[in-house]
Amino acid sequence: MQESSLQRFNRYLLLQAAISEKAPLPQQPSITISRQSGAGASTVAEMVAERLNAIVKPSETEAGWTVFNKNLAKEVLVEHKFPLELERFMIEDARVPVESIVEELLGIHPNTVWLAQQTTKTILHLASLGRAIMVGRGAEVITQLLPYVFHVRLVAPLSKRITQAADFYGLSTNEAAMKVSQEDDARQRYLRRYFNTDSDNPALYHVVVNTAKTGFAGAAAIIVEATLEHHNRYLHTEPLAA
Repeated sequence: MQESSLQRFNRYLLLQAAISEKAPLPQQPSITISRQSGAGASTVAEMVAERLNAIVKPSETEAGWTVFNKNLAKEVLVEHKFPLELERFMIEDARVPVESIVEELLGIHPNTVWLAQQTTKTILHLASLGRAIMVGRGAEVITQLLPYVFHVRLVAPLSKRITQAADFYGLSTNEAAMKVSQEDDARQRYLRRYFNTDSDNPALYHVVVNTAKTGFAGAAAIIVEATLEHHNRYLHTEPLAA
């Protein structure tokens, strides 16, 4: 039976904890992926994890590279022992629905700023454990000062992103265009409100990859090679923890 995202997340945490207790490894790298909607982040992230795990195959007692994408909100709730029902309020947007505001005022659930803070803590935790590929949620900003984290931005022309979104989600062209526009706007609002930054700022990233030029497999290959090179430089310039 295939592991659920939560089972995979719990297994990842347990294996990483076991490594630390037995024989701590040198700091392992992690990756953040910021993306324009429809640029193929979900597919590329899974390809990157598969390629990295093939290069350095994890043993039964090691956690391999793991993707944290749409399942990240649920994993934040699990890590902090919050009710899973809160997931519907943990959207990657800063435009809070009216019903959420009312329920916050009534004390039915924590406010969205507090939930974003918990997400930040989880992202920092995952990055420090290593071998995590974190998609969205401002991960590129949250981990900006961690030298062992490699930052990627995926882009593509709008027409290409609409076509890819239509194929991926099974939507009409008009539906895909609306989805791409709404998701891009939502993610920009999220970054502006919680991190006072813009995802289009190239200075946040080590590489910006146009998936329309490279294809998904090509983008994954670029990210894998660049990540390994970046981590090799880190190991030779940063003192290892005692």
